[in-house]
Amino acid sequence: MKGLFKFGSMVALLMVAGLQGMFARAALSEVESHLDLKFAEIGGKPLLLDLHLPKGLDKPPLVMFIHGGSWRAGSRKRCKLDWVVSHGFAVASIDYRFSQQALFPAQIHDCKGALRWLRAHAGEYGYDASNVIVAGSSAGGHLAALMGTSGGVAELEGTTGGNLEQSSRVQGVMDYYGPTDFVLRSKTHPAKTETPDGSVFQLLGGKVSENLDAARAASPITYVTKDDPPLLILHGANDTTVKMDQTEVFRDRYQAEGLEVNLYIEPNGKHGWSPVSDLEKAQVLESLRRWSGK
Repeated sequence: MKGLFKFGSMVALLMVAGLQGMFARAALSEVESHLDLKFAEIGGKPLLLDLHLPKGLDKPPLVMFIHGGSWRAGSRKRCKLDWVVSHGFAVASIDYRFSQQALFPAQIHDCKGALRWLRAHAGEYGYDASNVIVAGSSAGGHLAALMGTSGGVAELEGTTGGNLEQSSRVQGVMDYYGPTDFVLRSKTHPAKTETPDGSVFQLLGGKVSENLDAARAASPITYVTKDDPPLLILHGANDTTVKMDQTEVFRDRYQAEGLEVNLYIEPNGKHGWSPVSDLEKAQVLESLRRWSGK
């Protein structure tokens, strides 16, 4: 099956063995951090990001990370990809408005605003923003996937933070167990979409079944087209918070368009597994290096 990474397969083991040199090469241990950088202010409330750079490396490629938390909680301080800084990548972990502050599409507007700010300030901080990879976990995985598929969709662009001369398109997407099809989710996991305490209900401001247009507009799968960036999906085999069908339909739609997509399944992994396994590292680093041209 195209694009499927099977844990325990000989191909996977050989790939990991071949990437041991990659791990060994990453001797960068010093990190330069710029914390609490304001990329926008909305209603008197600042939106901030933390930027982490590998010291001594000229123009490292940029990864933008979007945290999870059901679109209503979480923190940029919990960055699932902070470990890639030691492998030569700059990482920016960003804020966005929560659903109790603003309904969708405020969240994707903020993410795109953060990327435009990062591109506008690349020269100031010394990273390369020409090929930006966006990554996110859970709700952040949804937003990362949506950034990848909605390039050029005016309704999802917004004006957060300004810098409208900058592009908000990304060149690669890493989706850690994010929901991608809210209409499907309303059928297979209605507790998230049909009840007032459900995270998708709160994101959209009502039941998905009664707001199908809004649900489609918020679903990354809606916008998949042949010009979308390559995609790596990472999902735990035992995840019951975001069901595997969300990953499978997104992968299948990508494949139907002839796009690059790979799926890594963390064996025995639940929602938000840790620590990072060698097999996961192999998939992430291989994709980051290839997509960034490094």
